[in-house]
Amino acid sequence: MSDIALRAPVTDQLGGHDVPTGAAWIWRDSWTEALRHLRAMPRSPEILVFSAVQPIMFVLLFVYVFGESVAVPGDSYTQYVMAGIFSQTVVFGTAWTSVGIAEDMSKGIIERLRSLPMFQPAVLIGRSISDVVRNLFTFFVMVAVAFAVGWTIEGPIHEALLGFAVLFAFGYSLSWVQAFIGVSVSSVEVANSAGFIWMFPMTFISSAFVDPSNMPGWLEAIANANPFSIVTDVVRDCYDGVDPGSDLWVAIAWIVGITVVFSLLAIRKFHSATRR
Repeated sequence: MSDIALRAPVTDQLGGHDVPTGAAWIWRDSWTEALRHLRAMPRSPEILVFSAVQPIMFVLLFVYVFGESVAVPGDSYTQYVMAGIFSQTVVFGTAWTSVGIAEDMSKGIIERLRSLPMFQPAVLIGRSISDVVRNLFTFFVMVAVAFAVGWTIEGPIHEALLGFAVLFAFGYSLSWVQAFIGVSVSSVEVANSAGFIWMFPMTFISSAFVDPSNMPGWLEAIANANPFSIVTDVVRDCYDGVDPGSDLWVAIAWIVGITVVFSLLAIRKFHSATRR
């Protein structure tokens, strides 16, 4: 935060502090806050290790336990399910956002940051950025395991990269849901439970692991309308070299909508929670 003091300030009418303005300052404050979290990662390597173990277990369990029992479109369950596991891993990785924010608030770190002449929502923006970077490590480990069990990228590389981009953009949008949870709960323990509990129905009542047409009619309708299904289908099509069609634009609409709505809610709740 040392570079913040060098900036041309204006008066913050709410807190009485001198704060910088402009998109460049917002980005610098947010990136400074993200670096605070990223620099702490090497000091806790076990977090990265255990973050990678869970998706690897999912890959092995679904491919070798359910692989011969689940009917899906196409010839290979491995090819079908990997997009779902990738999506689930990125979504589950956003839970660190709620837990980290709740922990910072419980330890008083947020109050100390509020005493600095900085763009206050950068605390949330920086946390969301750092957790995306953390997710990248887990994701690349899992991709290596996926190749080892027989998964392949069947489409052009630029379409596969589009799939990766859509997937991580969706994960970033959900990190704002987690940020809202983190500033709304009373403890780290509650954040841990609240941050995970809604992700299980969202990821399993979807097209991630089974074809929704095999579900009961009412559940199939829910699975097909689930934004997680839409994103997973787009990612799967991009990996398989299939045109995702209008689903791509629907997925982008969901990503933008979730990001805008929950970032506004999280920032508003953050301001009210830290002024109590």
